[in-house]
Amino acid sequence: MATSQVGNSYRNGTHSHRTSLKPQAKSKPTQRRNSTGKDHAAAVPGRVRVAVRLRPRNAEESVADADFADCVELQPELKRLKLRKNNWDADTYEFDEVLTEFASQKRVYEVVARPVVESVLDGYNGTIMAYGQTGTGKTYTLGRLGEEDNAARGIMVRAMEDILADVSLETDTVLVSYLQLYMETIQDLLDPANDNITIVEDPKTGDVSLPGASLVDIRNQQSFVELLRLGEAHRFAANTKLNTESSRSHAILMVHVRRSIKGRDAALSSENGSHQHMVKSIKPPVVRKGKLVVVDLAGSERIDKSGSEGHTLEEAKSINLSLSALGKCINALAESSAHVPFRDSKLTRLLRDSFGGTARTSLVITIGPSPRHRGETASTIMFGQRAMKVENMVKLKEEFDYKSLSRRLDIELDKLIVEHERQQKAFEDEIERLATEAQHRISEAERNYVDSLEKERSKYQKDYMESIKKLEEQFMMNQRKNEESLMKSSGETPKVSAEELADLKKMLQKESHLRKAAEGEVHNLKIHVAELKKSEASGKSEIVKLHEMLEDEERQKEKLEGEIAILQSQLLQLSLEADETRRQLDRGGLEKEIGGLNSLTSQVKHQQQASGNGEKPSIAKLFEQVGLQKILSLLEAEDADVRIHAVKVVANLAAEETNQGKIVEAGGLTSLLNLLKSSQDETIHRVAAGAIANLAMNETNQELIMAQGGISLLSMTAANAEDPQTLRMVAGAIANLCGNDKLQTKLRDEGGIKALLGMVRCRHPDVHAQVARGIANFAKCESRASTQGTKSGRSFLIEDGALPWIVQNANNEAASIRRHIELALCHLAQHEINARDMISGGALWELVRISRDCSREDIKTLAHRTLVSSPSFQAEMRRLRVNY
Repeated sequence: MATSQVGNSYRNGTHSHRTSLKPQAKSKPTQRRNSTGKDHAAAVPGRVRVAVRLRPRNAEESVADADFADCVELQPELKRLKLRKNNWDADTYEFDEVLTEFASQKRVYEVVARPVVESVLDGYNGTIMAYGQTGTGKTYTLGRLGEEDNAARGIMVRAMEDILADVSLETDTVLVSYLQLYMETIQDLLDPANDNITIVEDPKTGDVSLPGASLVDIRNQQSFVELLRLGEAHRFAANTKLNTESSRSHAILMVHVRRSIKGRDAALSSENGSHQHMVKSIKPPVVRKGKLVVVDLAGSERIDKSGSEGHTLEEAKSINLSLSALGKCINALAESSAHVPFRDSKLTRLLRDSFGGTARTSLVITIGPSPRHRGETASTIMFGQRAMKVENMVKLKEEFDYKSLSRRLDIELDKLIVEHERQQKAFEDEIERLATEAQHRISEAERNYVDSLEKERSKYQKDYMESIKKLEEQFMMNQRKNEESLMKSSGETPKVSAEELADLKKMLQKESHLRKAAEGEVHNLKIHVAELKKSEASGKSEIVKLHEMLEDEERQKEKLEGEIAILQSQLLQLSLEADETRRQLDRGGLEKEIGGLNSLTSQVKHQQQASGNGEKPSIAKLFEQVGLQKILSLLEAEDADVRIHAVKVVANLAAEETNQGKIVEAGGLTSLLNLLKSSQDETIHRVAAGAIANLAMNETNQELIMAQGGISLLSMTAANAEDPQTLRMVAGAIANLCGNDKLQTKLRDEGGIKALLGMVRCRHPDVHAQVARGIANFAKCESRASTQGTKSGRSFLIEDGALPWIVQNANNEAASIRRHIELALCHLAQHEINARDMISGGALWELVRISRDCSREDIKTLAHRTLVSSPSFQAEMRRLRVNY
């Protein structure tokens, strides 16, 4: 038996090959059956898998139990465990995996956690949980960071390594929350001030969520390790007889994985270019959402063995009650009871999806070898045996990404429009060429026909006249001869000679042949003209067919545009709902717990204690009892807790419009600004900035804030703050001041614009939304001043370098950011002096997009009117050959 510490013993384990246990996509839920065999585990993939891990003897047990054998005997090859009753009798139990004291951290991760992590990457929910007596190695198994020894890394670190290796940081997101359940209160380990998070259950699906918990976007492994280190520093721990650093709370790590499934959606166009096939093949991309929950349960302990007393005793009672409630739920599920008491504890409510729900669950139970703790070991083993009888109905979590589809359809529509316009132009050019050629051929044939006809007519007429002339001459000659003959012999009748008759017949035959030849030529010309007319009719028919094809293309285009319009309207509805939800959250008040009884200082401290006991007197009642002047005097108290609660009271009072004038008259605004200047506490900065933001909604108060150097103090607070909520409050206050026409120049001179731009270093969307609102307010007031003639020259926003950020976020996915940025761009573009900077900075293209695709009709109309009325924009679009 090894005698070294737990961590060193775990490092001397063996390595195993990776096993792939990926679930089948969209597997059907299975009915619950009570069984714990290995064959059943293979047949029922939704059953809770349970592994047992033995901790080696520590230094104390090596000395105290030197004369006693271990109470457990492991048979890992048979996946069996024997629990000794005495030297000759033992109970045998079977588990899914049996891990000896020499099993490495990698081996534990491979058999316990990797199948669950792979399921989460495939779109399922998954849970990994450690259960056991205090000091048996649960936190070591799950949460060890392994900074000194890489092989000692726990399940949390290794799971995140696999997740980050499998996701794409360009299209996928990984969000992490780290919480603790302490004394039946859920606290945020990443934000200790957030110490009372509520549990929300979806009545339709039964899904459990914690909307108040911090969500951190993880992009690399180092940031995740830093997050775990920060959370562990805030976790409650105590020294007991069983463990020098015993966890006094249940730790819950939640990892939300959102993956875009590539290759599932059909291509936007077919290989042969068929438009109808393209429309039928359009499908939205599939997004899968998986949630990994890693639960490090606090250790169960017996009070007489742990030596807990005082507050530690109360913690132990709370831990044992929550573990007892979990055991009752597992017993009810294992026995297929009609009622499962999930609502008896917040722990069981959080794990509702893990036991009997839709998640794939792995449980590792940790035990020690000491015979002194045989009872606790037996209890842990029986917990694992009952958990193996619980079956979950795993369910794939996937949905369609209509927003991505809309963007792709917009791009494809632009391509189709360009291609259609190109084809239409080519078609019109071809029609014009054919019509011109046909007209030319017809004109040429007509000219040839007229010329030939005129030549033949002239030729025949000339021949006819010559023949008549010859006949007349011949007739005259014959007549003279006849007269002479009559004169010679008056008794004889004149006769025409045979030769003359023969000549006349030949001449008539020749005339007849010429006439027939002319008629044949005319007939040939008529046939040629008919063929030309037939060719013209065929060309016109082809033109009609092409027109029909164009009309079909137009109908298909209108149909596609209708489908896109429907999708865009659905996306707009979703965006409006999200904006409404965000506005409701933004209007929500700050924390409203504050002290107030007896004397001024003792009132606040007593109220702090009363808040822990569930007593929450209203702010209005406290305001009536104590008075505004006394509350404001507490802002300068020496006790930091008193100042924090006092500033929270003032912030809640400032949220009501009726109280704002009283606060300013009593000097509350000056006190709040002094707190920003003198205090170093992040919480005071956040709450004081929120109160100033509420007061800054009044125009008179805005001038007082500026007169007392409020912008400089807010800018200094923004430069030193790191908390997104503090930055959001400061940005909101400056955004309200940006909406005052009279304060534009002073606000800019005192660094207000640069302070807004400096806060975009925080990538939190709520901070960016307030920055965008401030820029939009400033641009609107600046545009109004330029129109009225009270301001000239370039925009202060452009001079202070805000234009690149504005252009970058003009098409932001968040509607609250995009709407303000679009409005700011329109106001900047209304003045010609800003046009050159906007063209060089790429703002012209965003204005064109806004005028075509903006979901808000008023902003869309404003962008269109601005583009049409600006000579600089019109000249640039003509230079770039942009049709508008």
